[in-house]
Amino acid sequence: MNWLELVGWAGSALLVWSLLQTRILRLRALNLVGCLILIGYNAAIHVWPMVGLNVVLTVINLWYLRKLLGTRHDEQTYEVVEVGTDDAFLAHTLRVHSADIARFNPGFHWDPADGRRSAFLVVRADEVVGVVLSHAEAGGVAQIDLDYVTQRFRDFTPGEFVYRRSRLFTDRGFRRVVSPPGMVAPYYHRLGFRPEGDAYVLDLPAPA
Repeated sequence: MNWLELVGWAGSALLVWSLLQTRILRLRALNLVGCLILIGYNAAIHVWPMVGLNVVLTVINLWYLRKLLGTRHDEQTYEVVEVGTDDAFLAHTLRVHSADIARFNPGFHWDPADGRRSAFLVVRADEVVGVVLSHAEAGGVAQIDLDYVTQRFRDFTPGEFVYRRSRLFTDRGFRRVVSPPGMVAPYYHRLGFRPEGDAYVLDLPAPA
């Protein structure tokens, strides 16, 4: 097997691997790289129908990547919906994703009967992409109990629409938001939170 065949096999393997990804952004990015490799390989061996196929797939991947990256901070794309702490759909969402939630939030426990608690769903059209659960602490502190992003959208930061854009905390008089204790792979540094001890803290502006 010569080096050119190795390139072709590598491109094919990358294409297959991309289809196994659960994260939509990573799927598109890896698929794009695989297509580019296969364009070069098939052009080198003069298999023009496969060149044409991979060119079309490259254009499709680029279009979706542009759309995904262009709307990742778009308030028209993602919406925050407050639900009751005992909401049936919230309970269903937590149950369906319970294993994944436990992986990133091993100490998570939710008591829907606690009157201090609030629950928000982040949705994209009719698809739930995130869940943020919190409770009130003394001194105007909103303690986050759960900040969960579904696997497909884990390369994005839908939580920003809860913390920084929707005013859901500032309008309730909170002055600080504190990240969940013991959260695995937190992303709060990307949202303007600052580290404080073993948590991240966001200082909120005073309500207008």
